[in-house]
Amino acid sequence: MTSTMDSSRAFVKDVKRIVVKVGTAVVTRSDGRLALGRLGALCEQIKELNSQGYEVILVSSGAVGLGRQRLRYRRLINSSFADLQKPQIELDGKACAAVGQNSIMALYDTLFSELDLTSAQLLVTDNDFRDKEFRSQLSETVKSLLSLRVIPVFNENDAVSTRKAPYEDSSGIFWDNDSLAALLALELKADLLILLSDVEGLYSGPPSDPQSKLIDTYVKERHQGEITFGDKSRVGRGGMTAKVKAAVNAAYAGIPVVITSGYSDENILKVLQGERIGTLFHQDAHILDPFNEVGAREMAVAARESSRRLQAMSSEDRKKILLDIADALEANEELIIEENEADVAAAEQEGYEKPLLSRLALKSGKISSLMNSVRVLANMEDPIGHILKKTQLADGLLLEKTSCPLGVLLIVFESRPDALVQIAALAIRSGNGLLLKGGKEAKRSNAILHKIITEVIPENVGERLIGLVTSREEIPDLLKLDDVIDLVIPRGSNRLVSQIKESTKIPVLGHADGICHIYVDKSADMDMAKQIVLDAKVDYPAACNAMETLLIHQDLVPTGFNELIDNLRSEGVTLYGGPRASSLLNIPEPNSFHHEYNSMACTIEIVDDVHAAIGHIHQHGSGHTDCIITNDSEAAEIFLRQVDSAAVFHNASTRFCDGARFGLGAEVGISTSRIHARGPVGVEGLLTTRWILKGSGQVVDGDKGVEYIHEDVNIES
Repeated sequence: MTSTMDSSRAFVKDVKRIVVKVGTAVVTRSDGRLALGRLGALCEQIKELNSQGYEVILVSSGAVGLGRQRLRYRRLINSSFADLQKPQIELDGKACAAVGQNSIMALYDTLFSELDLTSAQLLVTDNDFRDKEFRSQLSETVKSLLSLRVIPVFNENDAVSTRKAPYEDSSGIFWDNDSLAALLALELKADLLILLSDVEGLYSGPPSDPQSKLIDTYVKERHQGEITFGDKSRVGRGGMTAKVKAAVNAAYAGIPVVITSGYSDENILKVLQGERIGTLFHQDAHILDPFNEVGAREMAVAARESSRRLQAMSSEDRKKILLDIADALEANEELIIEENEADVAAAEQEGYEKPLLSRLALKSGKISSLMNSVRVLANMEDPIGHILKKTQLADGLLLEKTSCPLGVLLIVFESRPDALVQIAALAIRSGNGLLLKGGKEAKRSNAILHKIITEVIPENVGERLIGLVTSREEIPDLLKLDDVIDLVIPRGSNRLVSQIKESTKIPVLGHADGICHIYVDKSADMDMAKQIVLDAKVDYPAACNAMETLLIHQDLVPTGFNELIDNLRSEGVTLYGGPRASSLLNIPEPNSFHHEYNSMACTIEIVDDVHAAIGHIHQHGSGHTDCIITNDSEAAEIFLRQVDSAAVFHNASTRFCDGARFGLGAEVGISTSRIHARGPVGVEGLLTTRWILKGSGQVVDGDKGVEYIHEDVNIES
């Protein structure tokens, strides 16, 4: 059977050991007899998993029900007609358990033997788990059985259990086979727990209610107060309430759980193939929960509708949203850091390189900087509805050119969760709807930041103003929506930007590389040059505005050249050289001059003069940020006028190319595009214009009745 793995179930790729719990309602039919067809299908699925190398542990209910059915039959054939006229005494549950355990295990043994598998019975009680030696021996026994490809079959030993109803109390370790399955999953270090039920999964209400909906992913904070449970199981002690409690306990201890129907012939296999069936319980449920249950188009349309409501608000109300976001970030700083540290730890374990880890980390200082940026944006002049130009077309006919939001933005960014805050704040200030797709390495950070931000958006605007796309698979669908999404801004690698540009008709704004140059001219103040070069390279090497190539005038080789080189080396910068520099310094040549290191490394080359430097930049640069260090005003003017980059500096570090440092409050990215916005893109880069014409009944009528004057009018009037 072939299937497509859903991104929210991708964790199954790492599953090796599985606990499967089958309930009494699955094992037996409505008349109490064994459901042989379902049991056969269950055993066949376990056989298939066993042959694929999975380790399967089965927890089976049904012994008491089966024993009761057999003892009733035994009592019937041993009773006289007179005995049958008397009130029937309820059978002893422990006797039923003793008979049923033997019977159900005999059935499992027969079914597995037919499939060339061996099974083993393990009966346990609540009190057993109070003994550390028992728990240790249990793990060893199961380990030994699994190594022999034997299927361990667990059941609570109700025949000798000393616990009486109520079955759930503060002293218990487990209370039914659902909680036993969760306990065993933890004790035996399982990778997945599957709870088989008589319904498809967890519903928002009783499954029989037509208004009830199947819950794809259980998010405790959202669902625990919303779900209405129906009756408990028709048999056994459990039911959905017990399953949910067991699933929550296991999931929050780190073991994913899926509740699904045991009536299907292949549901266990489908779960292991990553299909989206049943209800998933996971410690990262708040991330995996598909906001993406909403389709790509619906998400984009919702963002547009919310943005229109945002634009209709007063300037003060929009400002208050931003101030509330800053306050919420401050109040939740510890939680943000906790989630971010989990992302960083996971990235380190995955072997990510230091530049990415640096971009990924959210320290307290960075969060404070984000809060300040949001507050700066809040206190900026409202950019929406500005009159940019007024023209008197004719008597009584006034034309106004005004600023307005672009509409809906799709931002795809990698690594940096702080970008989410900046982009969200800019979108709100500029009145735009927003869809965000962050890198998987920052999924916990992005999820908590998105949650904090959207929770303070007023209901009359709607939290869907800002959508968080959690699945990479949704991006192609979003990129097709050129009728709903107005601008795509990719922030990441050259490969990411190129892929997006090739995949969409939607305008794309951004830069592929940040290959920033510093040219040290022959008339440079060398003390100044040393400071600027070090800052541009060392201050934050992973930033897109960090220096990647240092060009040095040939006349400096006998004088200040070595000081610059020694300073970089003393800071731990790895040096690569162009043909002239590599032979002089005996350092390796780079694979390409067009290379963004994003680390403590850079390329050095010697050039003849300012014109040669400009030529090098045009040939190998990315049009991001380039700088000249010189005291020669003529050389400076040539450089500033001729270098064709988004930002060109004189005697200042390339690190200044930043939205916050430019006074924009924040930036959605740095654009090297030539259409629309260029350089750091703040609020103004997220606006467009529209025309408003105010008349007094004029008609064109072949321009016979209109005398055009086209006079500029003072904007303030």
